[in-house]
Amino acid sequence: MLAVADASQVAGLMRFFKCGKGEYGEGDRFLGIKVPTTRRIVKECWRETGFDELECCITSPYHEVRLAALLTLVEIFKHARKEPDLRQRCVAFYLAHTDYVNNWDLVDLSCYHLLGEWLIDKERSLLYGLADQGKSIWEQRIGIVSTMQFIRKGQLDDTYAIAQRFLDKPQPLHDLLQKAVGWLLREAGKRDEARLQAWLASRACIMPRTMLRYAIERLPEADRLRLLQQK
Repeated sequence: MLAVADASQVAGLMRFFKCGKGEYGEGDRFLGIKVPTTRRIVKECWRETGFDELECCITSPYHEVRLAALLTLVEIFKHARKEPDLRQRCVAFYLAHTDYVNNWDLVDLSCYHLLGEWLIDKERSLLYGLADQGKSIWEQRIGIVSTMQFIRKGQLDDTYAIAQRFLDKPQPLHDLLQKAVGWLLREAGKRDEARLQAWLASRACIMPRTMLRYAIERLPEADRLRLLQQK
């Protein structure tokens, strides 16, 4: 990772991930490495990487190195289908290091591949706890985005239930949480549009605007306008 750092890319990445004073990514540091390059390195190295190296990388001050650690963890987990103990260790490692999963891309590229997949055939109160009581917007985002894996299996109940938890939170809800909830509702709607329409019918009038706009993005125009006009 250090060998492919590109200083000319750093300023643009810092703007994109909102690293200015008072922004959600304040204090993060970058090497100037694009995601395809990080994925290539992970593909080359994940088999040789152990948890000691992952510990070193996930705690790195550099965003891209933390992303590499998470993508490597996903690869180890994915290839351990017949090793439940190793899979459980991957999940435990992830949950022990959520302080370092501290931007939207780090969340979105890791959580449902790990937690979502792990919980497919298990009790899921962990996600409700993260959504309700996560100590950061990133842990709360993990709570909802992890349900993407359930949606892909046609299991929509948890997405709607956790979305309701966010609606019940004191407002205003952080923009990145609004976007995440709206995005997952939209994905659930791809599976069952009628259910999404019915769910929104009684809630559009109280939903934060950004959340609603994301949720209705794929609905017919007439339905989008009707829901947006609700008071």
